[in-house]
Amino acid sequence: MGNMFNKEVKERKVKGRVVLKHKNMFDLNNVAAWAEDGLYELFGQSISLQLISSIHPDHESSGRLRGKLGNPAILEHWIKTGTPLTVKELTYEVSFEWNEKIGLPGAFLVKNDHRSEFFLKSLTLEEVPGHGQVHFVCNSWVYPTKYYTKDRVFFANKAYLPSETPELLRPYREEELVILRGNGSGELKEWDRVYDYAFYNDLGDPDNNLDDARPVLGGSSEYPYPRRGRTGRPSTSSDPKTESRLPLLKSLSIYIPADEQFGHLKLSDFLGSGLKSISQFLVSELQALTDSTHDEFDTFEDVLKMYEGGIKLPNGPLLEVIRKNISFEFLKVLVPTDGEGLAKFPLPKVIEGDKSAWRTDEEFAREMLAGVNPVSIRLLKEFPPTSKLDIEVYGNQNSSIKHSHIETSLDGLDIEEAVKSNRLFILDHHDSLMPYVRRINATSTKIYATRTLLFLQKDGTLKPLAIELSLPHPGGDKLGAINEVYTPAKHGVEGSIWQLAKAYVAVNDSGVHQLISHWLNTHCVIEPFVIATNRQLSVLHPIHKLLQPHFRDTMSINAFGRQILINGGGLLEQTVFPGRYAMELSSAIYKDWVFPDQALPIDLVKRGMATEDSSSPHGIRLLIEDYPYAVDGLDIWLAIKTWVEDYCSFYYKSDDVVQNDTELQSWWKELREEGHGDKKHEAWWPKMDTCKNLMETCTTIIWVASALHAAVNFGQYSYAGYLPNRPTLSRRLMPKKHTREYYELEKNPDNVFLQTITAQLQTLIGVSLIELLSRHPSEEVYLGQRECPEWTMDLEPLMAFEKFGKKLRDIESRIVQRNSDESLKNRVGPVKVPYTLLYPSSKEGLTGMGIPNSVSI
Repeated sequence: MGNMFNKEVKERKVKGRVVLKHKNMFDLNNVAAWAEDGLYELFGQSISLQLISSIHPDHESSGRLRGKLGNPAILEHWIKTGTPLTVKELTYEVSFEWNEKIGLPGAFLVKNDHRSEFFLKSLTLEEVPGHGQVHFVCNSWVYPTKYYTKDRVFFANKAYLPSETPELLRPYREEELVILRGNGSGELKEWDRVYDYAFYNDLGDPDNNLDDARPVLGGSSEYPYPRRGRTGRPSTSSDPKTESRLPLLKSLSIYIPADEQFGHLKLSDFLGSGLKSISQFLVSELQALTDSTHDEFDTFEDVLKMYEGGIKLPNGPLLEVIRKNISFEFLKVLVPTDGEGLAKFPLPKVIEGDKSAWRTDEEFAREMLAGVNPVSIRLLKEFPPTSKLDIEVYGNQNSSIKHSHIETSLDGLDIEEAVKSNRLFILDHHDSLMPYVRRINATSTKIYATRTLLFLQKDGTLKPLAIELSLPHPGGDKLGAINEVYTPAKHGVEGSIWQLAKAYVAVNDSGVHQLISHWLNTHCVIEPFVIATNRQLSVLHPIHKLLQPHFRDTMSINAFGRQILINGGGLLEQTVFPGRYAMELSSAIYKDWVFPDQALPIDLVKRGMATEDSSSPHGIRLLIEDYPYAVDGLDIWLAIKTWVEDYCSFYYKSDDVVQNDTELQSWWKELREEGHGDKKHEAWWPKMDTCKNLMETCTTIIWVASALHAAVNFGQYSYAGYLPNRPTLSRRLMPKKHTREYYELEKNPDNVFLQTITAQLQTLIGVSLIELLSRHPSEEVYLGQRECPEWTMDLEPLMAFEKFGKKLRDIESRIVQRNSDESLKNRVGPVKVPYTLLYPSSKEGLTGMGIPNSVSI
């Protein structure tokens, strides 16, 4: 009886289901490859899989002891599936010959002897003897075997610390990391799986024109910067330190590891074709449109035509080029038309309910707490404001705002009382911008460095008190600043001047938002974490499993950004005031970047927006109780923190486990010394020596990649889609009395306002861009969600994740309640736009809500 049973086990077949995706077969090369793959199948060249035992050794293998290999199993019915015309999931069957010497499979090898690659999503084994169902989450592109030095290996979805990994799987775990690190040399190709670091040395194009050269960011004290993914392209002929750029038409071919490419077709095509189309056609071809209208909006009614009636595009080359090169779906987003040559955009929320409420002082101040850039305002701790710029280089840069400017607007308080009672706040863009103002103003752009003082009123709203506009001294930087102070006015030319002063502030804030709050502090600083995680933490590592969803598509969108948005002459330089100095400015701000300060509670305390309070669940108390970004953000922060603590405590039972985790220690060392190598001083980083530090670190990474990015990105169209509210450029300085410009302001203030801020060409390009970047794709994965429900075998982490999702749904209900509370005046404001940017979930499209897991757009 026993012999019969053993024979039955030995001869048993174990069925498996393989889920994969083919490439988009609209590509004619892929159609040819598919046909050739069919021929390969006929001649026995197929896709095969081999199970690797986690408990039985292969005594015949040379070198280190490894798990026993099962016999190869062939993917079945490849040819009968038919040629897919779109990227969609397909399921194949595979039968493994079961052998008791395999036991529990911990991994499997795959060989792709076809011509083309495929995206392997998962393998599920049914009824493994003694173990039941075994699931492998793969989510990786598998290229033909000829491109690999070792067969591809995938592991079962069980997390292991390095020291706890089954001995027979350790060689595979370690070899996989070696492959992902590469050898640091050569130009990387699409099938390479290498994660490596490089400086931002690919933004300029000196071979095209010396004026197109840009400084290398990273690797120097002058221009420190986070690292980006290495491509290995050759250097330019003009400058060996600058990496050559791909031609615009090959922008989609820029190297990133295949598994970091956009995994969802709609978003990939949308961003790729969309951004390329803007750059190729709108920048050059829309010049025909603006030439015919003198590049100006003449009235605010002209601006509203962008949304309500459409701007007439001239017949001829412009529309012909657009129609030939942009599909209708992209056309609706990039140059929305009704088919008759009308450029029309969705109505931004800021003017949906009231076309003029954006101009009020109340809304101007409210958006510092609940707008697209709610992370710059801070408490004013001394009056008048002072500068931290080097007096030896820049002279006296302290503020010229006097008691007389504001003392009658403090609800009966004197200034000292207002400061002591935490009632004065400042939006300060002076020190960060002043070193660049002279160079920027030497171009067609004309800006000021600005300081804006605000007073916290009894109803919880902020009231602007004064705006200071500063220019460098014409006699030289060492002579200090030339300051002009403006105070609120509602009528006459004084009211028009005050509106212009607020516009100069908005221009500053728009540039700082895009370059610092958005690009630098989310997109840019996260990329080194993506690279280090893949180089040093195995896919088996619990921290890799925790963080990986929060890195989805980040390298991909950043690579496209380097090609089209942040490069020299790119869309950002064309539409945002620093122009050619944009990335250099972000490098200067990075000098003050410190990782622990990115934690929301620490950031709020550092800006003086909160004080420490051990009785609060968040550990802090807000000075402005109705600060929508902070209130909702702290709820999200606490939910992430609790989830991370629940997860990490399952794997790390003591500080010793953290200290002895070799992969974790290598990850943290490389992240600091390589990924953020210009900021590697130990004082700027927590030590990776306790469970508490590990948990706080992971909480901060997830916060930055998800909620912080959502807060500064997905409200862009709601508020800046109407560019007069968030202009990105200013082209004139403030009119002086007794000048032609001043008389013009008295006569036609709206015309002067529109001719001062962003021009029509840059408006059309800028609004097209932010509409594109403010949209959620149909396949977005939001905070509290995972692409694969079987992402881990460990029950306790799965239960903790379910609790996390429930907590986020509870937060959504609280946000809805807050927005309906009329006593919270900053939640909705004069423009009647509820604060929903930290509402966790969303449907697809232009919603102004939703927290994706990652910096994916």
